[in-house]
Amino acid sequence: MDRLKKQLCAALKTRLAGGTSRLPEAGLPLWEAFGVLSRARSYNPHGPNPITWEAIAAYSQLMRVPLEPRHVDIITALDAVWIEDAYRIDKQTPEGVKTLPPLSQHPINAGLLDAMLG
Repeated sequence: MDRLKKQLCAALKTRLAGGTSRLPEAGLPLWEAFGVLSRARSYNPHGPNPITWEAIAAYSQLMRVPLEPRHVDIITALDAVWIEDAYRIDKQTPEGVKTLPPLSQHPINAGLLDAMLG
């Protein structure tokens, strides 16, 4: 299973970088499960949250797909690759897209804090 995990993680890294890669046939059900779980993930103000154990258990029960611990290990490894890419600082933005600086040039004050937190 370690070999399958490495192959799937490498394929995900390639696809996140904009490339194409061939998925191992044995990993297609796990790839599909990761895709469904990833689309249902929650987000916080700073970005995406990791896939939760509860979400994996719910997916397994609702879809009637028995997931063994080794399968869950592969899904969480794929999620770790995805999260690492989502929070990567050196991402290049597409040409023509405006971006905000990561740090504000305005000092924080009571009015700004009230505006942000309500």
